[in-house]
Amino acid sequence: MFEKKLLFSFEVTQKILQQISYIDTFKGKWTHLDKSDSRYLKELRQIATIESIGSSTRIEGATLTNAEVAELIKKVKVTSFKSRDEQEVMGYYDVLDLILENAKEVELSENHIKQLHSILLKYSSKDTRHRGQYKSLSNKVVANYPDGSQRIIFNTTEPHLTQKEMMDLMEWTNNQLVNKNTHPLIVIGLWVYEFLSIHPFQDGNGRLSRLITTLLLIQSDYDFAQYISLEHIIEQRKTDYYQALMNAQQFRYSEQEIVNDWMVFFLECMQILIERLEAKMNKNLAKRHYLNNRQKDILVLFNADKSLKISDISLKLSDYSVNTLKKDIQYLLSEGYIQKMGVGKATVYWLKNEIVKGND
Repeated sequence: MFEKKLLFSFEVTQKILQQISYIDTFKGKWTHLDKSDSRYLKELRQIATIESIGSSTRIEGATLTNAEVAELIKKVKVTSFKSRDEQEVMGYYDVLDLILENAKEVELSENHIKQLHSILLKYSSKDTRHRGQYKSLSNKVVANYPDGSQRIIFNTTEPHLTQKEMMDLMEWTNNQLVNKNTHPLIVIGLWVYEFLSIHPFQDGNGRLSRLITTLLLIQSDYDFAQYISLEHIIEQRKTDYYQALMNAQQFRYSEQEIVNDWMVFFLECMQILIERLEAKMNKNLAKRHYLNNRQKDILVLFNADKSLKISDISLKLSDYSVNTLKKDIQYLLSEGYIQKMGVGKATVYWLKNEIVKGND
C-alpha cells in the first residue's frame, strides 16, 4: 500500500540517493564533531526552539514574531493569553519541550499522538471539545497567506476512515523503522505526507506533523535536527511546501499518487538544515580559538556553577589577579558568552543560554 507511493522514476531515485548520502555523511560527522562547548549547543537549541515555534504557528496563520514568541516564553507564570496566537505558541512550546527532553520515551502510538495533540491545544478553550480526539467533521488543508487570503490545497480523509488509516500508517512506520527495510528518512518523509493527507484532527494537524517530524528524526539518530529549525526552513519555502504536497495529493487513492516531489522537498530541507548548522558550528569553532586558556577556564567554572561573582571566580582561579579576571569577564560579556545582573560587588554573572518556561 505505502510502498507503491515510493515507486520513483530512475532520475528521482538518483536524486534522492544523493540527498540521503549527503545527510547521512553529515550524520556520521556529527558524532565526531567537537561538541564540548555545551553552552553554545544550548544557545543553538534555544534559538532553534524560538524559530520553530514562531515559524510553525505562522505557517498556520499566526502572526507573532520570533521576538514576541521569545518574550512570551520567558514569562515565569502565564495565567491568561491575549490572543489565540499566544495560546498556540505556548502549546507548541510545551510539546516541543517534551519531545526534546523525552524523545526516546515517546512511542509512535495512537495514545501518545492524541496526548501530544491534547498538550498542543491545552491552552485553547475553543478546542476543548475536540482536543486529543480524532476529527468528527470533514476538513481540508488550507494555505494561509500574509494578505489574509486562503487557498484549498486538498481534501483529506473522511472522519469515518480516519482511525483505520492512522492505525495502518503507524503500523507501517513502526515496522519500517524497526526492521529498516526502508531508509528512515524515506519513512519519516512518507509519514509526514500521509499524516497531513489524513489530517486526523479537527485542528492542529500541520503543527503536530512538524513536531512529530522532529520526534522521529531524533529517534532515528538525526538528533542534530534540534539545533536548527526545520520549521523555519519550511516557512521560508512555504509555497514549495504546499505545492509538493498537492502534486501527490491530487491523485489520492490512485496509482498515480507518487510522493516524488514531496520526498525531494523534504530531503532538500534537511540538506539546508545541515548547511546552516555546519556554518554555525564552524563559525563558533573559529571564534573559540580567540579565547585564551584563562577565559576558557572561566567558562568551565560557569558550566559547573549556575551563577558566579567576580570574587567567586577570583577564589577558584587564584593564580590570576582580580584585575586580569575582570578584563576577561568584560571580554566574555562583549562576545555574548555570559550575561550579568546587578552593580558593583553585587554583580552576578551567568551563561547566556537559558529559556525560562512559563507555568500555566
